[in-house]
Amino acid sequence: MSPFLILLVGLVVVLGLIIGLRVNAFLALISAALVVSLLAPGPMALKVERVAAAFGGTAASIGIVIALAAVIGAAMMRSGAADRIANGFLSALGERRASAAMAGSGFTLSIPVFFDTAFYLLVPLARSLARTTGRNYLRYLVAIAAGAAITHTLVPPTPGPLFMANRFGVDLDVMILTGLAVGVPSAAVGLLFATWLDRRMPIPLRPYEGDDVLDASPDDDRLPGMALSLAPIVLPIMLITVNSVVKVLAQQAIPDAPLRDPALTEAILAAAANGLAIAQMYQWTNLLGNPNFALLLSAALAVWTYQRQQRPSAEHLGKVIESALMSGGVIILITAAGGAFGAMLRAAELGTAIEALFGDVSAAGLGLLVLAFGIASLLKFAQGSSTSAMIITAGMLGAMLDPTALPFHPVYLAMAIGSGSLVGSWMNDSGFWIFAKMGVLTEVETLKSWTPLLVILGTTSFLMTCLLALLLPLA
Repeated sequence: MSPFLILLVGLVVVLGLIIGLRVNAFLALISAALVVSLLAPGPMALKVERVAAAFGGTAASIGIVIALAAVIGAAMMRSGAADRIANGFLSALGERRASAAMAGSGFTLSIPVFFDTAFYLLVPLARSLARTTGRNYLRYLVAIAAGAAITHTLVPPTPGPLFMANRFGVDLDVMILTGLAVGVPSAAVGLLFATWLDRRMPIPLRPYEGDDVLDASPDDDRLPGMALSLAPIVLPIMLITVNSVVKVLAQQAIPDAPLRDPALTEAILAAAANGLAIAQMYQWTNLLGNPNFALLLSAALAVWTYQRQQRPSAEHLGKVIESALMSGGVIILITAAGGAFGAMLRAAELGTAIEALFGDVSAAGLGLLVLAFGIASLLKFAQGSSTSAMIITAGMLGAMLDPTALPFHPVYLAMAIGSGSLVGSWMNDSGFWIFAKMGVLTEVETLKSWTPLLVILGTTSFLMTCLLALLLPLA
């Protein structure tokens, strides 16, 4: 069966079940993943097994982080840490600038940290701000997503931009500076969209699934200090950032180092055994900077702050953590099912089919940027993963082009691909479900907020890329 027909079947199944029949998102996504897997190439005996494997792979990458983030969020809300930070934002910036602070925080945190981790850490602040002001919840939520999503696809050391920099021979400093130059105005446009959307489609603050009431609000005289309040956010960011920097330095110190994990990690560990100092340092930073471990330390700190400030009984503390884990478990199930659905669309060989549509690339100038943007957008819509869309498109174009023969710096080709990898996010994208479930939005609300946001971010960043390619072709 044609990969594009399989994509159409998968789209009809998941949208029909969730929107048409109101089936639970987890059941709908797993059902769609099974249908797509049965239609995709491969041994019949393994078609169900690979769905379970893809589900487990996604859960392995995000399960612990989501569970710990749920505990961190619950503890910060109940200890008053989120309120202290929210009050600090409002005092320093005023309510009108609070959403800009949220976007700026997401923009900054998502450079060293994956989008999902940055989003998890900032959602409690958005909820606390909305509870304090009594409005603008969707504006804060979309502002965080706008800032975090744009740097995730344009600025190293996240895997997609890092791969493209290596594939096209772009120096990391050029990639980072250009990504920031493209990303800042794109995030600003995303912030404007957040403000407009909040007026057009106001969404109330809702309790998480498994909770009966909204987040508690402690008395002002029992709020922790600002440093202690920020610590559960700052600690994992610092640990993960240091690890990212050390990893890049170790990669640069190893001749012909692989571009991607797990081969890259193996090369660094081998260099550490041979006495390379930066590689030996990486062994420790990779332990402390692993998101699972870093968020475990953060969760312990957040729970300790809650105990210190509010003095809950052991029974009450246990119920708070259990409730947080129950809500986190629902998010893990749905996000992992979305990952499995996207993986089965990849197993249907959509990437190969899309590559075959274009054949040899002979376009030049801005037409090449348009082509790169279009291919990445199509791959994003078809497979759900921005990172996969970037890697496949960069590999495809890199094999057909000589980056040194382009009429502009190859960094702009990377920017066009990164911009395209934002466009086309729907229910096969795990980011869609992270935004929906952590923000407590319905699927339809997410399609009306998250999906157009990424179209706006991707289109704006692409237009900025074209403008810079015309004005500063040598970057």
